[in-house]
Amino acid sequence: MTEQEYAECARKFLADSDREFAAGERQQASEKLYGAANEALTAIAVRRGWNHRTHRDMKLASHQLAEEYNEPFLACGFVVAEKFRDNSIYDDMEEYEIAVDRPAAREYVYRLLKLLED
Repeated sequence: MTEQEYAECARKFLADSDREFAAGERQQASEKLYGAANEALTAIAVRRGWNHRTHRDMKLASHQLAEEYNEPFLACGFVVAEKFRDNSIYDDMEEYEIAVDRPAAREYVYRLLKLLED
């Protein structure tokens, strides 16, 4: 896939996540939200020629990006998104955690997509 295809997939997953949360499908919504973050980060990794096949690759890519821009949120945002990956499996996030962390995960996706536009 190209970086543009990954970015489009991220946008689709983000919209799907919103619909799933609205429908009360927390695990499916969480999976889509993490997927949006992962796809957006993958788009950047593809553009830069970074490894992006494993979860470890993505974790390292988030840290490389944070260092490159001197912006810790570019690594911390991935950590927040990972909570939704885990929630998609275990459904262990409390409602208040979703309420607090979901906007941060969404902002992370938006920031990554903005970096692709610049």
